[in-house]
Amino acid sequence: MKMKLLGALGTMALALTASTAYAEYPERPINMVIPYGAGGATDISARTIAEPLGTAVGKPLVMSNVTGAGGATGSVVVQNAKPDGYTMLFARVGSHSVSPAMKDTLPYTLDDFRFVTVYEINPVACAVSPSSGINSMDELIAKVNEGGVSYSSSGVGSLLHLAGAMVLNEYGVEDPLTAATHIPQKGGGEAATAVLNGTATFICTNTSALASFVANGQLKPILVTTAEPVAGFDAPTSADEGKPALEKLVGWTGIAGPADLPDDVAAKWGEWMGQAAGDQNFVDQMTKRGSVINVMTPEDANTFIQEQYESFRALVDELGMRIKG
Repeated sequence: MKMKLLGALGTMALALTASTAYAEYPERPINMVIPYGAGGATDISARTIAEPLGTAVGKPLVMSNVTGAGGATGSVVVQNAKPDGYTMLFARVGSHSVSPAMKDTLPYTLDDFRFVTVYEINPVACAVSPSSGINSMDELIAKVNEGGVSYSSSGVGSLLHLAGAMVLNEYGVEDPLTAATHIPQKGGGEAATAVLNGTATFICTNTSALASFVANGQLKPILVTTAEPVAGFDAPTSADEGKPALEKLVGWTGIAGPADLPDDVAAKWGEWMGQAAGDQNFVDQMTKRGSVINVMTPEDANTFIQEQYESFRALVDELGMRIKG
């Protein structure tokens, strides 16, 4: 009886110790993996929110760019990390919506992660050069049907590649993969430049990537994929155009941990993000870049990403865009 009592007390002590330690999370700095290179959209977003987020967390955030394979290399680091909340990922639409929908050999699935928030939405805008003579989507589609139209992207299997095909498909273009020529570039900046110099007719990419070109009058937006207008973009919305399916075509930035991240840790991140994303300096900086700040709960974030993935996967299967090998 005495041994049983000691055993029960020991078990209770361990449980209380674990509970106390767990309640004190975080006790040390948190490693934040950015799976894309310095200066890109994900890196800018992550480093802009780092200060207010670090204040909310109360511990240092160690920002690490772990690049390669379109965001997959850094994502795998977090996928394989201990699910204790000390290694987290700045995930992006490319790494966790587009790539899972398009690539057969991706070393992870959405089930390998638990999202604690999506905090930034980047609507997609389609834009042309002002010298192109194209002033609307109807005029663009008319030219596509005539032939000789091309669109640029940051690479095969990128959001921009999928966006161009999805927009043409929603506007009723038959066989959009051959009706317009896809011209992949080495990055988003080069893709925009291709439209500027006339190498490509149009581009569909995140408003954050186009904001400066539009503000300077170098590119003309002819569509934004939102129900509501986007600041700085004088163009019809998908709602104006009667294309509600295109509202799924948005970029985003979120934070995720390994799949087994505990509920309490996820809940804390939800609270921290709500506080950090309310920082006026952060909001002002991201809004100037064409972003929409929208902090989702852990539950809403996982639902949003799953629904977007399913929409993209259905389109990929319909058009035969799946990348093998």
